[in-house]
Amino acid sequence: MIPTATHINYYNVCRRKLWLFANGINMEHASDLVTEGKLIGTESYPQRSDRYTEVQLGGVKIDFYDAKNKVVHETKKSDKMELAHEAQVKYYLYILEQNGVTGVKGQLEYPTLRHTKIVELTDEDRLTIPQWEQDIESIVKKPTMPSPIESKSCKKCSYYEFCYC
Repeated sequence: MIPTATHINYYNVCRRKLWLFANGINMEHASDLVTEGKLIGTESYPQRSDRYTEVQLGGVKIDFYDAKNKVVHETKKSDKMELAHEAQVKYYLYILEQNGVTGVKGQLEYPTLRHTKIVELTDEDRLTIPQWEQDIESIVKKPTMPSPIESKSCKKCSYYEFCYC
């Protein structure tokens, strides 16, 4: 299994969410918060699709890549899960590098907060990311899902009712 950036993001948020998503249980379509996040991503930078390229490498799809400046742009609604967002962008950078595209940086953008953050791939990340991939494969192949993490972030998760009701 080749993980997608969504798998990487969920791995860094909640292993149960990762397992559910990877095993075809998708609750995102019913979440108003997910819909709002997607709307912010498309409406905040309407000119972006004209200027940047969509890149697909295996199972990884980068929506906005500025090939001229070598920047991956990733838009998020909130910085509440910033470490998971950074991991997702680092995974994009890692996959690009594995495919011969070097010197790329990432830019996390939080338009509602008017905040951006530059993300770079480090030597430590290059060692850590293959471990993420192995962990993800191990988690999603298990016959049973992990236990809920019982975090305050759970209440805004699209899987909340599945896990707690």
